Amino acid sequence: METFFHQLTQGNALLVIIVLGCGGSFHGGYHVTGLSSPSPYIQHFINSSWCDRYKEPPGPQRVTMIWSLIVSMYAVGGLFGAVSVKLFSRKLGRKRAMICNSLISVLGAVIMLTSKTANSFEMIIVARMLYGYSAGLGVSLHSMYLGEISPRKIRGRVTLTLATFNSLGKLSGQFFGLSEILGRRDLWNVVLCVPVCFSVVQVLVLPFLPETPRYLFIEKRDDKACKQALQSLWGKGDYKQEMEEMLIEHMALEASPLKSPLRLMRDRTVRWQLITMLVVYSCNQMSGMSAISTFSFDIFLNSGVPKDKIRYVTLGLGISEILTSISCSLLIEHTGRRLLFWGGYAVISAIWMVVTVMLNLKDLSWAPYVTFSLIFLFIISFCGGPGAATTTLSSELFTQSDRVAAFVLMGLQRWFMFAVVGLIFPFTIDAFGSYCFTLFAAMSLLGSFYTFFLLPETKGKTLVDISEEFKAITVCGKSFLEREKVETKL
Repeated sequence: METFFHQLTQGNALLVIIVLGCGGSFHGGYHVTGLSSPSPYIQHFINSSWCDRYKEPPGPQRVTMIWSLIVSMYAVGGLFGAVSVKLFSRKLGRKRAMICNSLISVLGAVIMLTSKTANSFEMIIVARMLYGYSAGLGVSLHSMYLGEISPRKIRGRVTLTLATFNSLGKLSGQFFGLSEILGRRDLWNVVLCVPVCFSVVQVLVLPFLPETPRYLFIEKRDDKACKQALQSLWGKGDYKQEMEEMLIEHMALEASPLKSPLRLMRDRTVRWQLITMLVVYSCNQMSGMSAISTFSFDIFLNSGVPKDKIRYVTLGLGISEILTSISCSLLIEHTGRRLLFWGGYAVISAIWMVVTVMLNLKDLSWAPYVTFSLIFLFIISFCGGPGAATTTLSSELFTQSDRVAAFVLMGLQRWFMFAVVGLIFPFTIDAFGSYCFTLFAAMSLLGSFYTFFLLPETKGKTLVDISEEFKAITVCGKSFLEREKVETKL
């Protein structure tokens, strides 16, 4: 651990990681939990705004519809942001794209802050969409940036900081939403603008920090600037090994130019990587983490936790999420990625089965405490398992020619699944009651089987080596590459 921190402090790497986190995944985490606390005040504002404008109260259905738009526009914005990552990262580079993304967040905050004075709920909808756009673009850029600045031996630890800042954002959303802080009727628009402070910090500081070495070497073909960036990030050195790895990747890029998302989906050489990310992201979203983050109040209320204690319980969840994420960042280079995936999914599946039993026994005096403890255990298992490993894996699966297109596809899937879970979970609870958690258990079990039998270990390997391992995967004695060879011969 001392060696890791020593490496971070030899150059500007630690500062870059902090600045990226503040303007990147922190926002995604904050806006997931930050809307929960001021929700009754925003709905009251919709009522009063409508009355002032049309001189009559809106019907309950109209208020619900406007509130649903405010909630869902965040995911819609996220989808558009994920699609835009290729345009921004290719045209502007990683660093300037991050700065531009922070400016979008600042614009959203200005609109949100002035919506109350303007007495306009439409401005809240627009601001939420801009927040979502910034989060969708920012998380992809953040992950890409971290993957391209980190040396192979500590790549897992460095990329895992994305998950840590996401957890910190969730905790901040819960903390600032407390009534003792900013969660009051007169400050609902302020609590939704807190992350803009970090966006401003990124806009002011990031211009003085280096661009990613991989982008400079492989895409800009500037080996001198690449070496300067490596020395600025990690301290003085010749970095021959890193430069040689990038040269190999650069030669592979010349043989296979940058791909579009559609072309990437048709490419059989990366089919297993795409399937892996499809399975992992689907299992992550359907493992229950999104539901816990968004609907924690309802879940704890149904499990028997007193209503006035729920906000403090969710704050405890946020703290445990951060501590687990930090602990996992120190262990991931020892345990590898596979164990965190299949072991984490297996434990999560078992937890949800027991939670289902406990919710059916909630009339017993001790059952709510067991349920409460199991949800804490779920947070630890997810954030210290598949949740953490996904961040690292997504930056390791694709070489430079495929990376930008892959991040577009992964971002689209992540935000689509986030929107789907947000839409269907309330109806699932109504339809199945406590048995809805068996769906989470089944998806987690699927993730455990897939990662145990098919996912190769990526720890300590170059991106080219990882690509070759995926090409070697066979099912029933056949691989996608063999099928491609047969088709070519025909």
